[in-house]
Formats: sequence, C-alpha cells, structure tokens
Amino acid sequence: MASGLPTIEGRWYLATVIDLATREVIGYAMAEHHRAELVTDALRMAAGRGDLQGGRIMHTDCGSEYTSGEFCYELRELDLRRSVCRFGLLKAEIGTAVQESREAARADVFRFIEVEYNRTRLRRHPEFGYLTPLETRARPQYDFTPAA
Repeated sequence: MASGLPTIEGRWYLATVIDLATREVIGYAMAEHHRAELVTDALRMAAGRGDLQGGRIMHTDCGSEYTSGEFCYELRELDLRRSVCRFGLLKAEIGTAVQESREAARADVFRFIEVEYNRTRLRRHPEFGYLTPLETRARPQYDFTPAA
C-alpha cells in the first residue's frame, strides 16, 4: 500500500509489503511520488530478503501503481498472483504529525517498522498466542493457509 506522510518538504510516500501469515513488514520503500516504481521497489526489497515464495498471492489496493505494467511484470517474474482489495493505512499507526523533513519521516518509518512493528507488535492468534511478527517467522514452519 502507498500512503502519503506529511512533511514540511511535501508529501513522502510509503509502500509496504506485509506477510499476512506473520504480519511482518518484509519490504518497504519511500519516495516523493506514488508511481509504480515506488511499489515495485518495496516488492523488490521483500524479494531481496528472500521472503517471497512463488505461487503466493499478493494483495494490493486498486491504485494505478499496482495495475501498472511495471508492477505486473515484477509479479510475473516473482511468480506471484495479484488480488485487489482495500487496506487500512499503516500511517494511521505511525501517526499523521508533520515531520520537519523527508529524511526525518524516513527515519521515523524505519524505526517504527524495524524496531517497533516487527519486533514488539503482538499478534492475537488462537493457535500461535501472543507473538511478534519476527517470533512467528522464527517458529518451525507451519502451514499458515487458513482453513476453508
């Protein structure tokens, strides 16, 4: 999802890739635009970390950056299927205070994702208990596919 964070220098857009099984942010990118390049960069970060498996579904919203040829090409290269839906905004959790610069916003997003969200946010799941996204990923491999 791409969302605009307010800064004195102008909007700073954030795109994230979240693993729905663990709720871990596995890829993200920031830029002063929300073109296809932004969301493709976030997808490439997730792929570069080795956290994407072929044949999986990539849920996105219906913005033009997600329907672009560039993004769809990258999905095909990674053997991912696309599903379009609506999501809440990560920026609602980060906050909407105006940052003094884009660099300050980038640092705040990095701290939120890498320090707070992935390492301290607890998942409320009846089978896995109260674990952070990183703790969930570290568990032995389970089939996280929801039962039909």
